Amino acid sequence: MYRLVVYKEKCHGCGNCVIVCPVNAKDPNVFGGKGPEEEDKVVVRVVNGVADVINEELCGGCGACAEACPVYAIKLIVE
Repeated sequence: MYRLVVYKEKCHGCGNCVIVCPVNAKDPNVFGGKGPEEEDKVVVRVVNGVADVINEELCGGCGACAEACPVYAIKLIVE
């Protein structure tokens, strides 16, 4: 098992994690940089200027979000 952890004090809301997530990429608005329209179909999104995990159960565990974060504000923790 694994879980996503966002360190909100580090996050500056760039949205890299939102865009690179393959689950989020299924929403064409995310791919276009506008952000997800339907919350029930995305793993992570920027809320009030920081990344927030919305549907962790949809996460496939690829770690793309953590790799794309320039300030190491999101981690995929293997349990």
